[in-house]
Amino acid sequence: MKYLKIDPATLGAEDASDVHVSSEVLAQQLADIETQLLQITIPLKRATLFLDSGNLCLELQQESKAWQFGQQAFDIFIDAEDWEGAVLACDVMFNAEQADSLIALGNGVWLAVTFPIEPALSIAMLEHIVDETPNDSDGGAVAAAAACYITDIRAHDQDRDNLLFFSNQLLATVGRRHSTVETQADFEAWVKKLELDSPDDFLGRLAQILNVMVQDHWWIDRDALREKLPK
Repeated sequence: MKYLKIDPATLGAEDASDVHVSSEVLAQQLADIETQLLQITIPLKRATLFLDSGNLCLELQQESKAWQFGQQAFDIFIDAEDWEGAVLACDVMFNAEQADSLIALGNGVWLAVTFPIEPALSIAMLEHIVDETPNDSDGGAVAAAAACYITDIRAHDQDRDNLLFFSNQLLATVGRRHSTVETQADFEAWVKKLELDSPDDFLGRLAQILNVMVQDHWWIDRDALREKLPK
């Protein structure tokens, strides 16, 4: 699975006047998937359809339904230990902007950092934290540093250069908004001051941030999952 941020609301629309027609197309796609769900019993196939339904509901501004579909997908993906699918489901729930959306983001980021899933998806989840934190908060800097780190250790295909550029730009943007960092010397000093050059430090701080976001509402047994990681 790839993290692709597209706008289905304009899919097939020649101009703004055609967007309404596209919404009707999306609604029909949603209805077609719901029909498929009545016929399919294989859990992972159902989870993928729930995920597709959640994304369609987001585009149709049916946020409550999007959350429900995301939650159903998440439960199946977790049972199947499909971590990337579970993170994608958390992304749907976060974007649904419901009462527990930050909890969904916290659970999703933990999975995205802990397991070696698609790096672009991990970076996208961490970018949500950057967007959600105040300009003067260290949380955005920590999330951006984690994005750079994950890109460096996980991205090995043709997308590596693009992901490195994006994650480095994300960190530079946070530096400008956090401490008016403009020069390379200022940037290096800022990174050192916040210990963003030490993975042990910024990953530990990221764990604290996630604990604050989730407030003990973890949907996963983190200790049990850690035991499954390679030693």
